[in-house]
Amino acid sequence: MEPIIKVEHLRKVFQTTAGEVAAADDISFSIEKGDIYGIIGLSGAGKSTLVRCLNLLERPSSGKVFVGNQNLPDLPEKELRRVRRKIGMIFQHFNLLMQRTVLDNVCFPMEISGVKKKEARKRAMEFLKTVGLEEKAKSYPAQLSGGQKQRVAIARVLASDPEILLCDEATSALDPQTTKSILALLKEINQKYGITIVVITHEMSVIQEICRHVAVLDQGKLAESGTVEELFHSPKTEAARKLILNAGSQIQQMRGKRLIRITFSGQSSFQPVIGNAVLLYKTPLNIMYADTKDINGKAEGEMILQLPEDKITADKMIAYFRQEKLGVEELENVG
Repeated sequence: MEPIIKVEHLRKVFQTTAGEVAAADDISFSIEKGDIYGIIGLSGAGKSTLVRCLNLLERPSSGKVFVGNQNLPDLPEKELRRVRRKIGMIFQHFNLLMQRTVLDNVCFPMEISGVKKKEARKRAMEFLKTVGLEEKAKSYPAQLSGGQKQRVAIARVLASDPEILLCDEATSALDPQTTKSILALLKEINQKYGITIVVITHEMSVIQEICRHVAVLDQGKLAESGTVEELFHSPKTEAARKLILNAGSQIQQMRGKRLIRITFSGQSSFQPVIGNAVLLYKTPLNIMYADTKDINGKAEGEMILQLPEDKITADKMIAYFRQEKLGVEELENVG
């Protein structure tokens, strides 16, 4: 499938009093039409700079940003504005017009593009219904909760009929339950309208909840990319490992000799592999952490195990887990 977004060797440099700082450094990736694509990294990794380069709110210092088959940095201003209208964006702080009602906020982009008032209000009510807020049409933003404000912001973006939706830390200001409901709404919008969604976040739980593919940023560079399942089961870089392990706050505090992380899914989650290993090698295992996650509708599990101090027995257990088709990774310096 032809990608809807393709980034090639993107670099964005800022001039500071201390010299040049590369917020994005030689980044390349592509996003297929209709995908939900996550871009994740710790604070300062370059996520927000990168997403602002995707619609040229920030102009790259070098490199290419294709939307469809058009390289945005090459476009004249008039053509760039036309392409930008197909790229919606929602932010952490909602950016609603406080003096306008909810309905008028959603109507705003249609007013700008010249849609007649009656038609704009009709369509705005349809989008408010999509986000579950039709009864709040006459309310003002100050009367809404954070989750409701974000739903209005999403309805307003839908009113501009986008093909791409960029979400820059869109759930960071929300509590966990509200975050879950907003992510469910974004997934529904992706399925209903076929809109390609790009999610920028520092939270692995958000990526696992909604995204199909993911790119990991680390200090302005692309550390790795692939499917969310691949990242969960076998992170290849230290940056990705930190994000995976930090997703469970308990893991950050663990100390112990020879810790391993095992991952499992499908049939392996029904097999008593831990119990079998204990019986087979007649040595106890210490389960330091265990959890299951829903990733793209599939139950994916992980455990942190403390292996026996005897190296030969520990090595045999690792070989046994791999034989049973579990993901196995030795952990160093956890905590």
